[in-house]
Amino acid sequence: MPTLLIKNARYIVSCDFRDRLYHDANLFIRDGVIASIGPECYQADQVIDARDMVVYPGLINTHHHLYQIFSRNLPEVQRMELFPWLVTLYEVWKNLDEEVVTCASLTGMGELLKTGCTTCFDHHYVFPARAGDLIAAQFRAAGQLGIRFHASRGSMDLSKKDGGLPPDSVVQTIDQIMDDSQRLVHIWHDESRYSMRQVALAPCSPFSVSADLLRESAILARELGVRLHTHLAETRDEEEYTLSKFGMRPLAYLRSLGWTGPDVWFAHGIHFNDQELQLLAETGTGVAHCPISNMKLSSGVCRVSDMLRLGVPVGLAVDGSASNDGSNLLEELRVAYLLHRLQDSRAAPTGYDLLKVATRGSARLLGRDDIGFLAPGAAADLFMVRLDRLELVGAQFDPMSMLGTVGLKGPVDYTVVNGVPVVQDGALTTVDEGELSARANDVVRRYLGRF
Repeated sequence: MPTLLIKNARYIVSCDFRDRLYHDANLFIRDGVIASIGPECYQADQVIDARDMVVYPGLINTHHHLYQIFSRNLPEVQRMELFPWLVTLYEVWKNLDEEVVTCASLTGMGELLKTGCTTCFDHHYVFPARAGDLIAAQFRAAGQLGIRFHASRGSMDLSKKDGGLPPDSVVQTIDQIMDDSQRLVHIWHDESRYSMRQVALAPCSPFSVSADLLRESAILARELGVRLHTHLAETRDEEEYTLSKFGMRPLAYLRSLGWTGPDVWFAHGIHFNDQELQLLAETGTGVAHCPISNMKLSSGVCRVSDMLRLGVPVGLAVDGSASNDGSNLLEELRVAYLLHRLQDSRAAPTGYDLLKVATRGSARLLGRDDIGFLAPGAAADLFMVRLDRLELVGAQFDPMSMLGTVGLKGPVDYTVVNGVPVVQDGALTTVDEGELSARANDVVRRYLGRF
């Protein structure tokens, strides 16, 4: 069995259930699993000297749209809010194909790995006809990079002619969606402990999906034993839409269709009222917090301080790269810290609170109890940061809060997934970054028709 020893770490921030901080300790990994943390030193196939480093659990991204990387920073949409932004970009996204999704996935997940993220959930819901097997392309990209990957079989069945936002060419029938959902779960979903790949069912949103599709997706997900995800309570426009069409606020509408419970998590969750937050807490229904996207699209501020106080499950996410323009969960963590300090002052979560949101909290949304913390028996997913960097001088006295309060500008030094270093000295070890960048830029020029 392959072994890895991280020795003499100045700090190991465990994010375990006792919030342990280890000083001058070793972390020993056997066959992708943490075997020991403490003073003991073992022989290993590979040794990393971490005497000037702090070791953190790998971050976990709970909501992304990797395909959007190839439509980020487009000048025509920079001043738009969500609904017009979507309508404009669907005209780009309807041209997706397998090569675009492959390169976008490699690019986005590569950036995530370089910034300490070891598990990525992607919400893919755009399936143009004859585009290829897009979810298989994502799993192949994740395998090439070595990242732990949760994919979704997203879906839309309401196009413009039905009162929805997307064009006809990217929506499908409920039968098509259900058949393909079963196919993908049977091929790719691995529910075993330390699994590297899982699948969730994820209809897009209340304004692009019918009630029948939401209801049938919930029934099928529970039959198959997989989780449920969608966008909810992101904007006031969505709230007005469900009130006018169904006579219910967004959460009440989703609840009527079977969409609450510990196997469900929503992206954004900005516009929940007090009673709705209490319902989320009581049912164990989770929220993926996407602060940068929410700010860019002027959607509002998620009530994270209240959610944490009430016990609502909360994880962190970057959202789509066209509404964030990056795939950096470390940046998201610091922005979340600053945003909620501005909004809630002393009631806001600390830097360490938000680190736990991005690790243990995110793992809970994905239904995982084997990732998100560092302890014997947990998956060996972690990242490491040198404390002798110029930009971290004076920051090392509270390593538990440092990533929120000070932040990290640039890549981490090491990222380890399943016991394998996939980032070393700030660079990916599994792909040639220069070759990937050149290939991806060629593909994006072809895809956008901009040379």
